[in-house]
Amino acid sequence: MRNTAIQKGSSIGSNKHFFVIIALVIVLLLYLASTVGIGSLVTSPKLQVFKMMFISIIIEALPFILIGVLVSAILQVFVTDDMIQKFIPKNPILGIITASVLGIIFPICECGMVPAIRKLVKKGMPLYVATTFILVGPILNPIVFLSTITAFRNQPNVAYSRMGLAFVIALIVGLIVYKFVKSNQLRDELSPLNKQSHHHEHEHHPTSSEKPKNNKFIEVMGHTVSEFFDMGKYLLFGSILVALIQVFVSQSSLVALGKTGPLSNLVMMGLGFILSLCSTSDAFVAQSLQTIFSKSSLVGFMVFGPMVNLKGILMMLAVFKTKFVIMLCSLVFIFVFVGTLVLQLMI
Repeated sequence: MRNTAIQKGSSIGSNKHFFVIIALVIVLLLYLASTVGIGSLVTSPKLQVFKMMFISIIIEALPFILIGVLVSAILQVFVTDDMIQKFIPKNPILGIITASVLGIIFPICECGMVPAIRKLVKKGMPLYVATTFILVGPILNPIVFLSTITAFRNQPNVAYSRMGLAFVIALIVGLIVYKFVKSNQLRDELSPLNKQSHHHEHEHHPTSSEKPKNNKFIEVMGHTVSEFFDMGKYLLFGSILVALIQVFVSQSSLVALGKTGPLSNLVMMGLGFILSLCSTSDAFVAQSLQTIFSKSSLVGFMVFGPMVNLKGILMMLAVFKTKFVIMLCSLVFIFVFVGTLVLQLMI
């Protein structure tokens, strides 16, 4: 009874923030309606652009979220901890290479990668392997390679540079995580109460291996729905942020900053972070900018964007501890920038 009361209290406390945000949004809308007028507010060009960007981001990301949560549910029900332990090599370099190859087997966009990874880490996948999969999986897969080579059909070295740089960065970051991050970094493992409730569930409910086989489908669907609503709210919030930034931040001013030199690499990396495009379609955006930016900066755009973007950070923060996410994003930023400087001399 006491644990139930604590859990109810914690859920009420966590919902307070949500209600506060909703209240602030309502107050803001009422203020705008009273000062600007509802008619002019609805027909505002910026609002139209915001709606278009928000809906396009959701439509683009939603299929991959669904794939990710379905894969996550299948892993939860059918894959045991022992299977994960046997599948991942003990050698860190071989483990990282295995994680890179997983992207070819499971071509999931970065939107669907995070929920699937959370289940794998819980089942015993080492953190450095999971980190590699999160970084390289959205890039090093056949769908993304095909879209990139199609967009840059006259410059195939850009596509090969994208794949090569992504693999090298994931390898280096994975090794750093293996060497220096030893503690558990999952956010939902922080609270002792969560651990007790998790233990309590296992005491009173049979494991997936003990349940009748005809319940497997229902169990997968239940986990899918739960994961979808868990990750979907971060996708919605991230999409709102991205749409607002694209409405109020002039892309032409960003383009004007990065005509030549290392600054162009930084500008394109920043553009990749802000736009938060899906890795299966960002190559065509990069291709449209090739008359303005250098090849190395375009590669930086297509590597940094899928690895670190607004949507992805919000979803990672829902799964991993904040310090780990900051460290991961900082490492990726440094190595992608250095990699683009090297590529500037080569392509």
